[in-house]
Amino acid sequence: MAENEILQSTAVDVKNEYDASEIQVLEGLEAVRKRPGMYIGSTSASGLHHLVYEIVDNAIDEALAGYCTDIQILINPDNTITVVDNGRGIPVDTQSQTGKPALEVVYTVLHAGGKFGGGGYKVSGGLHGVGASVVNALSEWLTVQVHRDGNIYEMRFSRGQITQEMKIVGATDHTGTTVTFKPDHEIFEETVYNYETLHTRMREEAFLNAGLRIQLVDQRPGEEQEDNMCYAGGIREFVTWLNKNKDVLHNDVIYMAGQKDDSMAEIALQYNDGYNETILSFANNVHTPEGGMHEEGFKRAITTVLNNYGHKIKMLKDDEKVSGEDCREGLTCVLSVKLTDAQFEGQTKAKLGNSEIRTLVNTIVSDKLDTFLEENPQVGRMILDKALTANRAREAAKKARESIRRKTALGGAAMPDKLRDCNENNPELTEIYIVEGDSAGGSATQGRDSRFQAILPLWGKMLNVEKARADKVYGNDKLQPVITALGGGIGEEFDSSKLRYHKVIIMADADVDGSHIRTLLLTFFFRFMRPLIEEGYVYSAVPPLYKLSRGKTTRVAFSDEERDCISSEMRGDNPNTKIDISRFKGLGEMNPHELWETTMDPEKRTLRRITLDDAVKADETFTILMGEKVEPRKEFIEKNARYAVNLDY
Repeated sequence: MAENEILQSTAVDVKNEYDASEIQVLEGLEAVRKRPGMYIGSTSASGLHHLVYEIVDNAIDEALAGYCTDIQILINPDNTITVVDNGRGIPVDTQSQTGKPALEVVYTVLHAGGKFGGGGYKVSGGLHGVGASVVNALSEWLTVQVHRDGNIYEMRFSRGQITQEMKIVGATDHTGTTVTFKPDHEIFEETVYNYETLHTRMREEAFLNAGLRIQLVDQRPGEEQEDNMCYAGGIREFVTWLNKNKDVLHNDVIYMAGQKDDSMAEIALQYNDGYNETILSFANNVHTPEGGMHEEGFKRAITTVLNNYGHKIKMLKDDEKVSGEDCREGLTCVLSVKLTDAQFEGQTKAKLGNSEIRTLVNTIVSDKLDTFLEENPQVGRMILDKALTANRAREAAKKARESIRRKTALGGAAMPDKLRDCNENNPELTEIYIVEGDSAGGSATQGRDSRFQAILPLWGKMLNVEKARADKVYGNDKLQPVITALGGGIGEEFDSSKLRYHKVIIMADADVDGSHIRTLLLTFFFRFMRPLIEEGYVYSAVPPLYKLSRGKTTRVAFSDEERDCISSEMRGDNPNTKIDISRFKGLGEMNPHELWETTMDPEKRTLRRITLDDAVKADETFTILMGEKVEPRKEFIEKNARYAVNLDY
């Protein structure tokens, strides 16, 4: 496919006359500063970065319409953001409903934009058209410059209010929009941008829009870096990138695309020799982590095609079939659809609801994947053989799962022998500490508050689930107690409503072995109980590193800096006073009282909640750290070794 074919194919029946008549006003802007979370999700770091995405989304809408080829995002030295595009420029003529310049309306009125009338954009992402005005409302100041009609038009705002009316500030020989803004410190918990967070999102946008060039530049002193991203192969290159640390079954990425009326879909997929599936779906460039109709259409089609193909070449008997789960083992797929009236479920746009797109995707995959398998029988047999192997393993896993089910409390059997349960039955009030080793488990059991705290010691080497199929996981004697104690099930059957505890706390030593235990457990949760992390149930305890004593006074420190600060405080006015400083070698070294006071007392302890802000990054990291390939792991260690100088406190 030609470099810009995907980009151009979305510009269906779009007039070049993009003017004020296409800007429609739906409602006002009053609530944004009062309830920012309703519009950007939160006022934490994710909401801060969301401001950038909203402005970039507007530029990408111009690209989808066929009028923008380059977008530049600058993190300025003062941590403000500038977004520059070479689209047509926001209209500056008078908007009929308000009698004001369209530029002013776009930045001061909620639900004003070219996305509602059908004339401005056939396809758009963004926050239902509220992006520009919301960013304006939540910025300490914002300046927008529009290059069009040979002039540079400029407006300035502060917290959504106009501080400079629109005026011409110069001449220009090109078109486009430049927006610079400073996030409001009164709104956001933090206002410092993270380059990697923006880089991940912008790389994703570049993959999804073949031929669109996106440049991200960090100009902050000491942090200067930049990346120019442009992928002529679009989502095909996305799949190659996702599989870069995996051993693939076939070298070529399978690519399929099609269009009906104003809707189009493209699918790229490639199998690897792993056991996990990765399906990333998007609608109008918006990630849909909960899937929707486009994913449903894809999954149905690939299952049907592989079963029909298997029967045709006699790899499957007449009464034999492989399940959808079998067909998707080791699959990496990127699915992108673009449509005029995208119906998202919920403000966060997690799921696509357009039923007609299911039919389109199903038709494309059914026709084109079938043709590919016919023309590439060797690849077809490899994929089907993997599905058959997965089928046999799934049957074995089913038996192991049923065995576990019979042993759980639901089946009337006892909990694991090593579990020291709590007295409270309400899971919302309970927590379980998964503890490394019997020694630490003993101290934790004696030191805990048995009313609401349960203890489960781990022993021996835990299975690395990244290198094991499901049947091996379900039957593992080290993981089975964890599965049984938590009570929520495992794999596709996992149900967080059945959890016996709403805080699952990993308590391991602050050394290399402890980090390994944590990583193995988190890999297990990520691959087989992912909602446990996604819904915020998993935590990591933070045990102290040092014990400082002066006479009968004892304190603990959690870092070198805190150690030095406490030591100075304990000396007071007498610098020559001897302070005994010892380093905890492990949790088992602490007596029950110390463990309670430092690591388990809800009033004093520190817990780190484990989150999945970026599932793609998490998947990549687990693959690198725990997968079969040695080279990516070596590169990761070499790159990040400088951050681990104090790992073995």
